[in-house]
Amino acid sequence: MLSKRWAGIARGLVILAAIGVWLAVGAFGGQAQGNLSSVQENDSAAFLPESAESTRAAELAAEFTDDTTLPALLVAEAGDGATLTPEQLQDAQAYAEAVPDAPLEGATGDEPATVGEASIADPVVIPSEDGEAVLVLVSLDASLADEAIGEEEASVAEAAVTAMRDLAEQGSGDGGLADSGLESWVTGPAGFIADLTSAFGAIDTVLLLVALGAVLIILALVYRSPFLPFVVIFTSVLALSLAGLAVYQLAANDVLTLNGQSQGILSILVVGASVDYSLLVVARYREELGRLQSPYTALRRAVRASFEPITASAVTVIAGLLCLLLSDLSSNRSLGPVATIGIVAAYLSALTLLPALLLVGGRRARWVFWPRIPRVPAGATADGSAAESAPVAEQPAKPGRGRHGAEDDTPAVAGHGLWSRAAGFVGRHDRPVWIVTALVLLAGAAFVPTLNAGGTGDSEVFLTQVDSVDGEEVLTAHFEGVSTQPVTVITPEGDLDAVVEAAESTEGVSEATPVTDQPAPAPGAPAGGDALVVDGLVRVDVITDAPSDSQEATEAVAALRDSVEGVSPDTLIGGAAAERLDTQQAGQRDLRVIVPVVLIVILFILMLLLRSVLAAALLMGANVLSFGFALGISAILFNNVFDFPATDPSVPLYAFAFLVALGVDYSIFLMTRVREESLKIGTRPGVLRGLAVTGSVITSAGVVLAATFAALGVIPLAFLAQLAFIVAFGVLIDTLVVRSLLVPALVHDIGDRTWWPSRLARRPVAAEQGSGTMGT
Repeated sequence: MLSKRWAGIARGLVILAAIGVWLAVGAFGGQAQGNLSSVQENDSAAFLPESAESTRAAELAAEFTDDTTLPALLVAEAGDGATLTPEQLQDAQAYAEAVPDAPLEGATGDEPATVGEASIADPVVIPSEDGEAVLVLVSLDASLADEAIGEEEASVAEAAVTAMRDLAEQGSGDGGLADSGLESWVTGPAGFIADLTSAFGAIDTVLLLVALGAVLIILALVYRSPFLPFVVIFTSVLALSLAGLAVYQLAANDVLTLNGQSQGILSILVVGASVDYSLLVVARYREELGRLQSPYTALRRAVRASFEPITASAVTVIAGLLCLLLSDLSSNRSLGPVATIGIVAAYLSALTLLPALLLVGGRRARWVFWPRIPRVPAGATADGSAAESAPVAEQPAKPGRGRHGAEDDTPAVAGHGLWSRAAGFVGRHDRPVWIVTALVLLAGAAFVPTLNAGGTGDSEVFLTQVDSVDGEEVLTAHFEGVSTQPVTVITPEGDLDAVVEAAESTEGVSEATPVTDQPAPAPGAPAGGDALVVDGLVRVDVITDAPSDSQEATEAVAALRDSVEGVSPDTLIGGAAAERLDTQQAGQRDLRVIVPVVLIVILFILMLLLRSVLAAALLMGANVLSFGFALGISAILFNNVFDFPATDPSVPLYAFAFLVALGVDYSIFLMTRVREESLKIGTRPGVLRGLAVTGSVITSAGVVLAATFAALGVIPLAFLAQLAFIVAFGVLIDTLVVRSLLVPALVHDIGDRTWWPSRLARRPVAAEQGSGTMGT
């Protein structure tokens, strides 16, 4: 008796210690999670490899100037669309004179405190030729633009744009434009950066609250308990704290690159994965409580039974996501380790923190399921020996309805409601079910080629109305041929004339001007003097017809490279549009390289897990088919319903990595249980029992993961909205179609041969013939 008491005390201390450690993680990790935005890097140029043409061009272009600028453009027009009056032009001039003194919010100490301190020149006022608009050009110092200032650690560029917008809303007495009759917008590269940063700012709060709220509602419906959903949510929140703590430290020390997209995906992935793993543990725990009196024994057996599928799931996702390390883009490469950290955190919390929380009540721990408390079986002992020795109730087979003879007639799998009926339907109609399902999925996958993954411009990134996009439309309407950031062409001195001629003859290019040894009098205006020569190279600034931050400018750069290559193979072309082109091309290359590697790696893991080549191939084929269907249907909806102009190449890459790695999880959860049952009662009855027993928990896990990924849609950016839809829709297809119909129907039709070449595939026929009935 004394030893049992000490054993109980020891268990209690272990439980409290585990919870205490996780609470400490939450205290430090919660703060780190809130500061992740301060270590983000959202400059696409920083993601490119050193070998990219635009990167090499940028290094050489820096030799032609002492300063690099990040333009912030205020464009204004009369509210009634009329020609600007002299008074309005004077107001614009007064605004330009007041901008340098506009304070940067939050600046302290040695940080730039005003817009003027963050600029390299005084603002320039440029009226439009049609007289209907005016442009105020502020040249921010690009070397300071990314510097964080203030306690909020906003970038200098973001603070400067905010200061310009705030000043414009002031009255004329304070240098503003509020009472001038002018409507104004701040756009240009700095304006887009500020709006992009603002959009990503919702990741810290809105995204997480929406995701957790959706999960809480789903868990409340699943468990019908006021306590258990909060236990699972608490587990996922502390998992996210652990992941945030690790990622923050690595990003702050430049070990990995974190951008806004990766941070949003990290939050969703950790919440979704930890809840999925928790659902599996809780479901098995509840099942064991129906046989055992001791919650400790029940939970120990539940964790032991859940360990293999959860571990296999985590390893599969990690292996698939680490394949992103093969990417040419640092943003893609860093997502692999970032997501891996998230999965590890979810895995640890589900197998350590969750069990501790479930046992806080000690011998009364089963009350966490209130009001649907699992009943203690009559005559059960603490270790369940009496219950396990009792005969298992069996249900008779339904004779004459199976396709495989009397020995393979579909058994009645009672006690699991809808999933018992689903298992019976699949068993009776296995071949028609998998053939029809496969044909439907193939039909949807046929539309994959219609997905326009050529890339988007900065103005097409936002899903809501933002100042920078509206301002660019006004800028384009009144300042024809103005490109805020010219394309930079670095060419040998001897090829200058040929390169300029080739550039000017390229479609989409309005002018090509060599950089001279005298400054230009105004942006875009030619200057006198001779071409500036540095180490035998000259620089040509090329202005495109379309704004530099548009996809049209990117396409013009592609044409420019083709034109110039014929006359000067050693010429390098850079600039903002060229960087976007190199990023898109790198994304397309990643798609071709990484997808096959992911397939091979996950296929190998499945072979090891299931001890079968054929079963692994079936699961992989089914999930690839599911991904193709999700992407094909998404292409239809993106083109005809949501009216997205295009998709970034990284969207299908990320969607593939997540859907194949995460989608195969549900088949792993199913097939590990099927293999467990097949060892006892045979493959065909085993797959039906596995489907019935796991149907509810796997469907709940799929719905939870789909809901969490759908929460990415609250961030008003096309990339995340498209990724959210593809993954959420694909997860539902995996859960409700692939795992519920296609895979079990295929396995039931093939039978024991599914496990080839393992010994289970060579089971004597009598073994399965004798399993025409099964227990509930």
